[in-house]
Amino acid sequence: MSENGTSQNNENNDLLDALNSIDTVKVGDVVKGEVLAIDDDQQAIVGIADTGVEGVVPKKELTTTAEDIKSEIKVGDVMDLVVISRIGTDKEGGSYLLSQRRLEARKVWDDIEKEFEAGHTLTAPVTQVVKGGLVVDAGVRGFVPASMASDHFVEDLAQFKGQTLEFKIVEIEPSENRLILSHRAIVEKQRAAQKEEIMAKLTAGDIVEGKVARLTNFGAFVDLGGVDGLVHVSEIAFERVEKPSDVLKVGQEVKVKVLSVDPDRDRISLSIKQTLPEPWDGIEEKAPQGSVLDGTVKRLTSFGAFVEVFPGVEGLVHISQISHQHIATPADVLKVGQEIKVKVLDVRPDDHRLALSIKALEEKPQSADDSSENHSNNSSNNNRSRSNNNGGNRRRNNRNSAETSTANAPEESTGFSLGDLIGDSLKKDMEDNENN
Repeated sequence: MSENGTSQNNENNDLLDALNSIDTVKVGDVVKGEVLAIDDDQQAIVGIADTGVEGVVPKKELTTTAEDIKSEIKVGDVMDLVVISRIGTDKEGGSYLLSQRRLEARKVWDDIEKEFEAGHTLTAPVTQVVKGGLVVDAGVRGFVPASMASDHFVEDLAQFKGQTLEFKIVEIEPSENRLILSHRAIVEKQRAAQKEEIMAKLTAGDIVEGKVARLTNFGAFVDLGGVDGLVHVSEIAFERVEKPSDVLKVGQEVKVKVLSVDPDRDRISLSIKQTLPEPWDGIEEKAPQGSVLDGTVKRLTSFGAFVEVFPGVEGLVHISQISHQHIATPADVLKVGQEIKVKVLDVRPDDHRLALSIKALEEKPQSADDSSENHSNNSSNNNRSRSNNNGGNRRRNNRNSAETSTANAPEESTGFSLGDLIGDSLKKDMEDNENN
């Protein structure tokens, strides 16, 4: 063989060896690409290292956000890329669609998987509020179901948009781009730690500040900074409260007194009213005997009406003090919620008792005996005699009526004895009759 023939064979063998040394490009491979050019469509044309073939990286598959990719990518730059698909064939071995962005996402998925396996959490911003939950940018798209946004129901999820929060990784599936996160788990863990710390510090009698977290028909739950305590409706105010929502609002700052702490049952009992001034303080100055007050009928019983004259201060108008006329029950002339004027008959600050009267403010009806003063002297004498007899009957009738009206009003129920309630009135009637 001639020298020329031998040389040609060597060249062919060298070319064959070079071709055999070219790595085969497969979808999913991670490759290095050298930027050869940037075309008019803002695509980077790259040469895939060790393959002898070219690939295309569209603008949307680059990690840059620049409007003109030439400002950040230059010819000669080398990038790590992932092969997405084959887009054609040619004599050089074909052309491939490559992505820088998806490779970065793959790395993120790998990192998140490692965090998940280690039991770690991740921190990321909430970028969108969608139907059913929140979208989070964790390098890849993460989703937070509405039920996992907080440890309680949140009506408007828009409050979370733009916030950077900590999340627990609930589920991860990179092949499906599925990442489920929970902020609720983080909040619950934090609150559990705070609750344990707070409950260890709280003792009965402490005065602390909190924020109304929830309102129910039976009371208000107050957040003490990680743990909720209950203010029963009876402990909201000294005056009667029908519904907590009538006097409190969610988010309202309140001062409360700790009534009891039960770590075993995770319960804290609180009181708002016990941090307020005692309504009966200074009652002798506010409602001295003989004074006239405005009041509201709060309750009606068989023996009288309880009238609120100051917030948290109720007095009793005994049935015998409601009207000069005989009434069968207080409900015959009064109704709950009615605004009335009352006169203070007696004040007992230590017992929290007020004896009140309505009829003391009303003019007593003129009796038939009074009209007899214009008769003759003989008639007057006769009438005086009859009046004395009738006076005795009236005293007996008044006594019987008074005793009957207080039959259902034992002292322990009203705070006043029979003598306290009607004694002075009867005594005055008897003295008037004896003087006639």
